[in-house]
Amino acid sequence: MTVSLKLTRTQWIIATALAAAIALGALALHSSSGSASSAALAATQPLITKAVVAGPGLIEPDSEDVKVGSELAGKLKQVLAEEGDQVKKGQLLAVLVNDDYRAQVDASRAQVRQAQATYDKVLNGSRPQERQQSFAAMQQAETVETNARSDFERRQKLFEAGVISKEEFDHAGRDRKVAEDQLEAAKQQFHLIDDRQRDEDIAAAKAQLEFARAQLDGNEAIYQKTFLRAPFDGTILRKHHRAGESITNSSVTPDPVFTVGDVANLRVRVDVDETDVSRVADGQRVYCVAAAYPEQKFWGRVIRVARQLGHKNVLTDEPKEKVDSKIIETLVQLDPGVHLPVGLRVDAYIQISPQ
Repeated sequence: MTVSLKLTRTQWIIATALAAAIALGALALHSSSGSASSAALAATQPLITKAVVAGPGLIEPDSEDVKVGSELAGKLKQVLAEEGDQVKKGQLLAVLVNDDYRAQVDASRAQVRQAQATYDKVLNGSRPQERQQSFAAMQQAETVETNARSDFERRQKLFEAGVISKEEFDHAGRDRKVAEDQLEAAKQQFHLIDDRQRDEDIAAAKAQLEFARAQLDGNEAIYQKTFLRAPFDGTILRKHHRAGESITNSSVTPDPVFTVGDVANLRVRVDVDETDVSRVADGQRVYCVAAAYPEQKFWGRVIRVARQLGHKNVLTDEPKEKVDSKIIETLVQLDPGVHLPVGLRVDAYIQISPQ
């Protein structure tokens, strides 16, 4: 009985110790869970209360960067603008070697003049002098034919009387036939000149004139493409080629001669992280800072928020940067009077109302 009582006490002690351990563990678990919940709440709290949305951006002209090139491949004959030049819309910037295109235009103009003369002649008919000349030729042919016919009839009687040979008679017959053919040709020529021009002849001459004019228009259009002009008022941001260099017109790899932009007003294209999409809207005030301009803020306003997520436009060259993360492209119009280099990287801070 004594041994049994000691074992029971031992078991009771062990049970008591286990119960205490379990209670302490439960208390520790509850404390840990509460701390984790508090930490999670604390982590989310700044997202709810922060007053700005930040993102990297690039300075660009109000017109965006416009590449000015040629639709034709060739060699540059003249380059008339330099980087930093202020240009006006339509101003000549460069010229391609275009002697062959100009020759095609000159040839087309000559063809138009020739077709115009033919059309006028068909439309107006022959001149009175041409009619008179043709009528006189017909009358002369009639006289020759009459004489040849009379001579043939006379020689026929002589041949039948045995006075002349058959060879002489046949010769008179050939002369009569030639005279008749010449008379018929003279009559046809006179009627062609004297009669009113047929509608189909006028239509054919008019179609030939229109075709010549169309060829001239096409060759002039190609010739004009050898002249590179400014698409709008702006500034030459970059000159890519010099006189004497060749350019291509591949649609896959464009080969511009100039990059032009309107830098009178500037914008910032900002990459806003997808987690902040719902917090950015048109009209919000924005300030930008740049490492090149310490302690300066450049203010602007959101003018457009894209409707589709995309990949980053601005890369920071950081090794740990996630280039495949999604962003919403946001356009910020800087206030008038801000002058910054195009392409400068900045950090933009979009001000929002606390939620």
